[in-house]
Amino acid sequence: MAAVKDAINTLLGRKPTGPKIRYGVVAAGWITQAAFIPGVGQTSNSVVTVLVSDDAEKREKLGKKYNLKTYTYDQFSQALAEGECDAFYVATPNNQHRKFTVPALEQGYHVLLEKPMEVSVEDCEAILAAQKKSGAKLMIAFRLHHEPGTLDVIDRVRKGDFGDPRLFTSVFTQDLKPENHRAKQGFDAGPVPDMGSYTINAARNIFGLEPIEVTATGFKTPGREFLKMEHDTISVTLRFPGDRVGQFVVSYAAAGTNSYKVVGTKGEIEVNPAYGFGSGVKIAYKTKIDGKEDSKTFPETDHFGGETEYFSECILNNVDPEADGEEGLFDVRVMMAIKESLDGKGKTVKLEPRQRSKRPTLDQVKKLSLAKQPSEFVGRDAQEPAH
Repeated sequence: MAAVKDAINTLLGRKPTGPKIRYGVVAAGWITQAAFIPGVGQTSNSVVTVLVSDDAEKREKLGKKYNLKTYTYDQFSQALAEGECDAFYVATPNNQHRKFTVPALEQGYHVLLEKPMEVSVEDCEAILAAQKKSGAKLMIAFRLHHEPGTLDVIDRVRKGDFGDPRLFTSVFTQDLKPENHRAKQGFDAGPVPDMGSYTINAARNIFGLEPIEVTATGFKTPGREFLKMEHDTISVTLRFPGDRVGQFVVSYAAAGTNSYKVVGTKGEIEVNPAYGFGSGVKIAYKTKIDGKEDSKTFPETDHFGGETEYFSECILNNVDPEADGEEGLFDVRVMMAIKESLDGKGKTVKLEPRQRSKRPTLDQVKKLSLAKQPSEFVGRDAQEPAH
């Protein structure tokens, strides 16, 4: 009987054992401690029960604080076998996503996977294959797909409030500190995967199209030798069907800013701030349509609680999430084209035309109150915010 139950779990995805989805968290850095675990506490249908980390201090202190069953990375197969959760939130460095996500999916566990999905198209396809084989739910953690302001912008563009959308431009920068682990990881943890995942995703979903050409140039800012990457600032141009243009700059060597503008045939909308989260962050926009100006500011919401509440609903109701593995793959294939263009000194890289039927919609909005951050964090790597 146990063997039959395990087979069903593997084929159809694990059936929840109660009214709340039990999450196991893989990796316990800043994003887990400051955003995900507190955010889960804001939901009505989710709870954290497991922590997987190679840091003994984190396992001890966080395990005790939140009453979690803890495992090391080497004990991950044991965690899968013991079944103390229904789903995993994977927040490891980007190049370790496949390592934990594939075996979890193969065992029927649902996975909420941090973006970007992985560091290569091949790795993304391996994750997708595991998901399709097991039938478990896979969602890429695009928190803005549940944020009210972001979805309002997409909806207004889609309805034609600004006419035919022609241009998307964005700037997303931060002044990365030498102690941040991203300073030491090269392209795979550089500004394109880190911040470009937001700009690429915004352009794709605002136009409702997939890019067909990518051109990128980059440089290393003088005096930034501690950034162990060839380019700390990258400028990208995306060509979309119908000769629509998306342009953005991402940088680890400038004061922090995050905004985008969409220009159509009737008007424009500028979103600032556009990508941030947390205390004091209120997504806001200004519009100009036929010469008339307006503005709107949206309240703080808990982005991590919102995305988790939505994913748990999908699991409980057996509904496929909107930001599925294909959504993650489509972002990563653009990132890999950016890398190819940079390696080719700015050559234009053509992408195979693709179409996507799923896009973020207003019915995905979640308005959970913002969770209070812990008063202290465990571990040196938990002191630096991540995107």
